[in-house]
Amino acid sequence: MSHRDHHDHSHSEQALRTEALESLLVEKGLIQPQLIDAVVSRYEQDVGPLVGARAVARAWLDPEFKQRLLGDAKEALRELGIETVEDARVVVVENTPGLHNVVVCTLCSCYPWAVLGLPPSWYKEPAYRSRVVREPRAVLREFGLELPESTQVRVWDSSAEVRYLVMPERPSGSEDRSEEDLATLVTRDSMIGTARAGFSSAEGAA
Repeated sequence: MSHRDHHDHSHSEQALRTEALESLLVEKGLIQPQLIDAVVSRYEQDVGPLVGARAVARAWLDPEFKQRLLGDAKEALRELGIETVEDARVVVVENTPGLHNVVVCTLCSCYPWAVLGLPPSWYKEPAYRSRVVREPRAVLREFGLELPESTQVRVWDSSAEVRYLVMPERPSGSEDRSEEDLATLVTRDSMIGTARAGFSSAEGAA
């Protein structure tokens, strides 16, 4: 059996077991589906990504930490009390005006969950996994991210051995923000590479 076959089989088997256990608990009235959805959403959108956002905000403010994060992410994250429990190596790639990075797992859904929380459902979909490699600009455009033609797009394929995290560009107008405030500008999607970090439309750059 190839590594790919083993990886896909293991992932599928785990997903089936999880779904079976969830169905059984719901059937017995021990858990509510709405509660599960709420918990999953919280870890997808809030709790999990805040870990990675802290690291990005520190890197924006501290050039020396930034170099350590880009050189050895696991060691740099330990400085912030963040332990990446995965066996996989975590690699941080930096977005610049001339280079935009985006992350995918073409085999299944390998993902740095210790710093980003649970992967979004679209990250696991075959449509994203195959198309972002072939036509990354088109896929990013569908996410609402339009990049200049002069910006190179680089796609990183996560695996069981290596997981990637994007360090988004620091938004203009954030020069006077504290580290805590900067972390609120860093979203899960910006650390996957399907969005920019930035202010909400309601907040603006004020």
